[in-house]
Amino acid sequence: MEKVKQLAIIGSTASGKTSLAVQVAKAYDAYILSLDSLSIYKEIDIVSAKPTLEEREGIVHFGIDYIYPHELFDVTTFITLYKEVYQKCSTENKALVIVGGTSFYLKMLIEGVSDLPTISAHTKRETLKHLQDLPKTHAFLTEFDPEYMSKIEVNDTYRIEKALHIYLETNTTPSVYFKTHPPIPTIQSHLPIYQIEWEREILRQRIALRTKMMVKEGLIDEICTLEKKYGRIPNCMKAIGIKETLAYLDGLYTKEEMIEKITTNTSRLAKRQKTFNNSQFNNVTKGSVAELERILLDL
Repeated sequence: MEKVKQLAIIGSTASGKTSLAVQVAKAYDAYILSLDSLSIYKEIDIVSAKPTLEEREGIVHFGIDYIYPHELFDVTTFITLYKEVYQKCSTENKALVIVGGTSFYLKMLIEGVSDLPTISAHTKRETLKHLQDLPKTHAFLTEFDPEYMSKIEVNDTYRIEKALHIYLETNTTPSVYFKTHPPIPTIQSHLPIYQIEWEREILRQRIALRTKMMVKEGLIDEICTLEKKYGRIPNCMKAIGIKETLAYLDGLYTKEEMIEKITTNTSRLAKRQKTFNNSQFNNVTKGSVAELERILLDL
């Protein structure tokens, strides 16, 4: 593949990543790949703050409206998607702007993930039996691999299932398996990363304003429709903005309390995102939207 010019823009929720990414994509003749754990879903539009077609300004976006709310995905979904988009950029001589709301996926693209074994039908059946009693299964795996299982909560069905698959299929502990199957980075060339920064109180004000706009644009109706169609079991139905609205529909909050809860929980998320970004990425160019515009657009 031809080497594709690419960069990443990260930042807390409501920091202005979308608008900056669109302007950069227009200047660089680029496609945009969104790494966001809610925008990837079809029909989850308002609560995800997904950019509208108007806001995309004609720039082709990937990673948006990719799967339905009842469908599962993990980091490998984004890795596969990145490879497809990179190939398309190479073929069509386009640059690529990666916009990371969920920066964990960007980290995995850079650091890589280990290839997992093919899981047989027999192993899947055995795993399902074990998963009927999570505490017992967690203790069972801990006996063989205390180092690996110490990082997994007793009720973490997804990771316990993954550990079981590896152990039952390969007769090898997860710790040993991952040491013999080290991760292979997907992005192997240098990737410039730009991080948008805001003062904490100003960001909270932006989050509060955005939350009120979501309600005005039909947040409650959107969540009602999603619940009616998909129920409350899918992981996405536990996301910030959705869970508080469901609580409002259950009569636990007034509308004002719901707005305040969404604002508070989103602000806490923004703090966690900033902490993660600051600790997980090196050689990052940081600044306000205006400062990054000057750097990226040579204004």
